[in-house]
Amino acid sequence: MPVALYGCETWSLILREERKLKLFENMVLRRIFGPRRDEVTGEWKRLHKEELNELYSSPNIVRVIKWRRMRWAGHVAHMVQERVVYRVLVGKPERKRPLGRPRRRWVCNIRTDLQEVGCGYMDWIGLTQDRDSFRKLVSAVMNLRVP
Repeated sequence: MPVALYGCETWSLILREERKLKLFENMVLRRIFGPRRDEVTGEWKRLHKEELNELYSSPNIVRVIKWRRMRWAGHVAHMVQERVVYRVLVGKPERKRPLGRPRRRWVCNIRTDLQEVGCGYMDWIGLTQDRDSFRKLVSAVMNLRVP
């Protein structure tokens, strides 16, 4: 898990990438737990997604990514304005935008994570100023049910 999630706080994932991460996690879990023998027929069968979830009690990979991203957002929002990371977060590039659909931004992922908790239309940088309530939001993101 640590190798697969290195630097995930800064990833801006789209749904297709989240699906690929879930498939990767299920593939690794199937490899770890191996096939099971059916008691009735005696045949070996692959474990289904629900069976893997029952055997593996830790939260799934997408939920961990969202939790780490929200935690990192709290750290960045509390940084001093002179820090490069904070300036990258709140700054606006002055170059001309390329043609086509804009890429998914990191801030958009933070907003969608907050919408899933129920605080989507609020200013998330303002939410981080109250550390205790933001910690509750971060733990709520961790407890979300991700399909």
